[in-house]
Amino acid sequence: MLSMVRADGTAEREVLALLRSRSGEVDRQVTAVVTDIIDCVRRDGDAALARYAQQFDGAAPPSLEVPRAQIDAALSQADPGFVQALRRAQENIAAFHARQKQQSFVDLQPNGVILGQRVRGLHRVGLYVPGGTAAYPSSVLMNAVPAKIAGVGELIMVTPPGKTGAANPDILAAAAIAGVDRVFLTGGAQAVAALAYGTETIPRVDKIVGPGNIYVATAKKLLYGQVDIDMIAGPSEILVVADQTADPTYLAADLLSQAEHDRLASSILLCTDEAVAQNTVREIERQTQSLSRRQIIRQALEDFGAVILCQDFAQMVALANEIAPEHLELMIQNPLEAVSAFDNAGSIFLGRYSPEPLGDYYAGPNHVLPTGGTARFFSPLSVDSFVKRSSFLYYTQDALRQAAADIVTIAEKEGLTAHANAITVRF
Repeated sequence: MLSMVRADGTAEREVLALLRSRSGEVDRQVTAVVTDIIDCVRRDGDAALARYAQQFDGAAPPSLEVPRAQIDAALSQADPGFVQALRRAQENIAAFHARQKQQSFVDLQPNGVILGQRVRGLHRVGLYVPGGTAAYPSSVLMNAVPAKIAGVGELIMVTPPGKTGAANPDILAAAAIAGVDRVFLTGGAQAVAALAYGTETIPRVDKIVGPGNIYVATAKKLLYGQVDIDMIAGPSEILVVADQTADPTYLAADLLSQAEHDRLASSILLCTDEAVAQNTVREIERQTQSLSRRQIIRQALEDFGAVILCQDFAQMVALANEIAPEHLELMIQNPLEAVSAFDNAGSIFLGRYSPEPLGDYYAGPNHVLPTGGTARFFSPLSVDSFVKRSSFLYYTQDALRQAAADIVTIAEKEGLTAHANAITVRF
């Protein structure tokens, strides 16, 4: 089920090529469908949403917006244990992200010049939340909490209605806890288009965040520029770095935790100890038997899973930095000392008691992470994702006179005489 290769300069290259193939070419057929949906929503607004609800969901909900009373009722009627767990997770997420908040500043210089920067939350943000079997209340918290800390003026959530025509109650409970302002029952590419352009009922937003299927992801990609987006998320992935001290039972469990997401999920183990690697493969076989999503797991591991036996720690570091995984676990001796060697990863989990689901649900760092190797240049969702910055400057007449010659020299060098004139005309 899980292939094992020895890093020899060729075998591991084939594994890396396989991982990159998950992104693949843009699906032109999907792009054509999504483009048509976007155009229809932009033109027809709510009427287009109603048509697509009939087409994709079987029926249009009686009202696009979920009443506030229904959101609050979902929280009061939810399982108390579930609510308590969500509240504790929300507290951890809020505490972590509060430390990311930046302040505006003003620089008063002796010559009367004033320079500064304003930092403020976006006016309105849209949060896409999948429904049905892919309904994840944890994603509501991870997207909404940093938005609120950033000072976003209004947080709009869209989610597809279930077969009953209502929103998933667990999603609504999480929305109530996270401080979502309004919820609308629409999903798919049409929901993304509605957020980007606005309709008679759904207000236009400045940014769209949240996970979705290939149609949602394609819509976000096509609409980027009309509206800001968080990222183009690919299939989930985990890379575990292990040495002779690692426990194969834990290694197997953590690799399986990502393989159950979908058939394109990737679970890779880098290991310097052959016995640990072999025992991990056996543990994967044993633990898979009792898991509810074992068919998905087996397919994902067969297609995009691997154990790579490395010669030493340095080789594991080099491969990990090249893969740039979404989730990186360091199941090694002294992980706190080694973490500085790993430059490219969305989130890093240190030691045997920091499994990936701890970050998915509870610890505080965000679980919206760069995938497909983009951790080389992208960062996790954060408070910074929901703010905008404006710089400002003020010069006195004397300060501008002192700088005038330099400005004119640069402007004339660039052939922009009107720029130079805007300075010289003042003197």
